[in-house]
Amino acid sequence: MKPRLYLAAYPFADDVLALPVTDIDATVTYYAKAFGLTEVERHAEPASVVMERDGVRIGFAVNGGDPDQEGAAVLVSDIERARDELRAAGVETGNWRVDERDGQEYQVFFVVAPDGLCYYFHQPLAG
Repeated sequence: MKPRLYLAAYPFADDVLALPVTDIDATVTYYAKAFGLTEVERHAEPASVVMERDGVRIGFAVNGGDPDQEGAAVLVSDIERARDELRAAGVETGNWRVDERDGQEYQVFFVVAPDGLCYYFHQPLAG
């Protein structure tokens, strides 16, 4: 069994469990295939779904928000494995680089999903 890949997810704005989308069913289909997420909760009003991988939850809601202004930072245990899995699922990844925050360096890359949401995948570098 492979070790956990997803370690945590943090929202860019308010709530990582209510990222704005317009079509819940299309959302579930895309994120299951692309990110390996599994649906764990669904609500009718407002239309929303919570998906999970490795115990990390990301939620989506038809809430009128602007997906082009939202997304999540996903902390992973193996940044190369994360990128390879996404690419194998046909997802375009971009901006492979090293960022520095609070004296810590991170290997990072970005994914912009078809719904407009942006994801910042990151892993701390040793040292």
